[in-house]
Amino acid sequence: MIEFVQFERMVQPRIGARKLKYLMQNCELNIGRDRLFQLLRAHRLLVPTRRAYHKTTNSHHRFHCHPNLVKSGLNVTKAEQLWVADITYLPTHSGETYVSLVTDAYSRKIVGYQVDDNMKTSSVKQAFRQALRNRQSSGHLVHHSDRGIQYCSPLR
Repeated sequence: MIEFVQFERMVQPRIGARKLKYLMQNCELNIGRDRLFQLLRAHRLLVPTRRAYHKTTNSHHRFHCHPNLVKSGLNVTKAEQLWVADITYLPTHSGETYVSLVTDAYSRKIVGYQVDDNMKTSSVKQAFRQALRNRQSSGHLVHHSDRGIQYCSPLR
């Protein structure tokens, strides 16, 4: 059984235990999931998990941050009362691509977005403008973000 795992790991170095268990069942090597994990751990054959992390927030800046209304108990009862904004990244062959999103907190619908190769304020601004153009109601609206530099910048 250990020889089977070592051979598979030579072909696919990052293959996980659950996939190994599936392959073993196809070769009529029956073992339970927990027992397989114990064996792999005992022979130091578990693959360490890699956590993808990419920093997109700089909250320690000199610009003014507005109070956090969500933390102070904002009660959302319908759509278009609270929009939540954030930036995430997507790894691509040519580097990273950043996506600025504006999401309605009640319906969880993306109401505005912008894809760019940087994290500049202009991308955040374009996503917010798109969300405003698509807005259906004219009631009270709170725009909430992680208060990173792109959201607090004085660029108009």
